[in-house]
Amino acid sequence: MPITILTPKPSRPINDREEDVSDTSSISDSESGGVDLDGDLPMTSRPHKRARITTITTTTTTSSVSASGGDIVTPGELITDDPQWMRGHGTYVTPGTTSIVSSVAGTISRTNKLLSVRPLRARYTPEVGDLVVGRIVEVQAKRWRVDVGSTQLAALPLSAINLPGGILRKRTETDELQIRTFFAEGDLLVAEVQQLFGDGGAVLHTRSLKYGKLRNGVFVAVSGMGGGGGVVRSRRQVWTMDAANGGGQIDVVLGVNGYVWISKHVETPEAENKAAGITNMEESVSTTMYSSQNDRIEVETMREIARLRGVVTALVENGLRVDEDMVVRGYHEAVEMAMVSAEGADDIYLGGERGEQLAAALTGQ
Repeated sequence: MPITILTPKPSRPINDREEDVSDTSSISDSESGGVDLDGDLPMTSRPHKRARITTITTTTTTSSVSASGGDIVTPGELITDDPQWMRGHGTYVTPGTTSIVSSVAGTISRTNKLLSVRPLRARYTPEVGDLVVGRIVEVQAKRWRVDVGSTQLAALPLSAINLPGGILRKRTETDELQIRTFFAEGDLLVAEVQQLFGDGGAVLHTRSLKYGKLRNGVFVAVSGMGGGGGVVRSRRQVWTMDAANGGGQIDVVLGVNGYVWISKHVETPEAENKAAGITNMEESVSTTMYSSQNDRIEVETMREIARLRGVVTALVENGLRVDEDMVVRGYHEAVEMAMVSAEGADDIYLGGERGEQLAAALTGQ
């Protein structure tokens, strides 16, 4: 049965005599907030209220049969009983009928003849090739368990990481004993989804040099993985941008799972020595790949990192997508907003009305 939200009614007095209502005006008085103090409370007043709920339920169900996009539905609510439609995610078909019913609370999405419901709030569903930011929560014998915001913890096998020195060989018992020297509980990392299990669990890997442990930055977990705003899959999930006001360069990692990492950009030996061979480059990079020691970060860089964090949270709070284009445009807009304020470049607050102003500038409203 669908969930029906009724308008709150004023609280009734404790005295039964003061809440008595006549049989003929029980429904009209309760709707208008009026009370009849003369008569006794009739036994037929409660059935009248139930009949009213049934009427509302029937009206809601009938209005949702149109299956127009953007309508908000609740779990158990009938979307349509027309057999020409096919059910998608977030829906199910009642056995023995052609009725498509919503299984989650969200908005109706229509693609040709396919009906689906995009949940208002949802957990991350891994897909092969997704770039995700995760946190190590458990260290086992041959693998790590990683929190990626999904319904299950992801697995990062010891065989799916780069060993220091760029060594490509079979993992031995010595590597298993030293497993905590690579990743320990609480460490943040960026990885890629390599494989999916039948139950929805994911297997990660960090074999590329652009993946691995995260340092020198701030972690942001944003919501909106469902029908609202949030991180979306885009052409680039990782990029380096030039910060304003002497902030240098900043790296931004947008995990598809809704986890964001913003950090100071650190030049790698690959950029410093273009003539180095691939083997030498891997050896020099891997020496600091698993270090947990942060580098020194200038005050100007920390300020711009905090401003970028405010831009991301403002986008999510106002229901906008979070991708490279929106983050870069939002950052430049935030810098201009700070220049006209009394505090100047130090004004990094982007909440409340300032966040709405930023969103309005990005959407052209």
